Amino acid sequence: MNEAFGISAALSRLERGRPLVIVDADEVILRFVAGLDIFLRQQSLYLDLSSYRLHGNVKRLDDQTPILDVEVTALLEEFRRELDWLEPVEGAKEALTELSKSAGIVVLSNITPEQARPRARNLATHGFEFPIVANSGLKGPAVKHLANHSGAPTWFIDDIPQQLASAAEHAPNVTRIHLVGDARLKPLLPPSSHANLYAENWSAAASFIQGHLRA
Repeated sequence: MNEAFGISAALSRLERGRPLVIVDADEVILRFVAGLDIFLRQQSLYLDLSSYRLHGNVKRLDDQTPILDVEVTALLEEFRRELDWLEPVEGAKEALTELSKSAGIVVLSNITPEQARPRARNLATHGFEFPIVANSGLKGPAVKHLANHSGAPTWFIDDIPQQLASAAEHAPNVTRIHLVGDARLKPLLPPSSHANLYAENWSAAASFIQGHLRA
């Protein structure tokens, strides 16, 4: 197993006692859905954003019929294989660059170690030179581990309500921020009841964190 994108590797780059911002990648730092839509349209397909799911929502452009779930899974694997060209969410670069002056930053993304390499290239292209943790499943345990290592105020930013709920369960002392980067997805993801803040954009999230850092 590739350990370059495990928690231990990330911890080696994070300073104990320094505030920490744990941030998701897809739809928080990077515009995953916009990139996926480009990829699908190159194959005469499109993503129907009537609900927040992929299986059942990838459809043919010519007749709007959904493709099989197994086909969606294969397409996702192909899309993620060389995932190094996604564009950043508006404001993410500026916000994280400023926050990094006062806090450690770590990217916690649900990807395989193999997918982490193109993800790292993608982030580096946009100036995000932060440790990356390749996670699987719910993120609460990883958030707890990272926060315990920090031993200082910690924030967790994600777009998925289940991930915020998992963090609330495993690391209740971590401040949770719900942020959805793509405006088209916001109606499909109502504000999480497990978030301390629903941020409309990166400016709001950064201002909230900076206010606590200055307190």
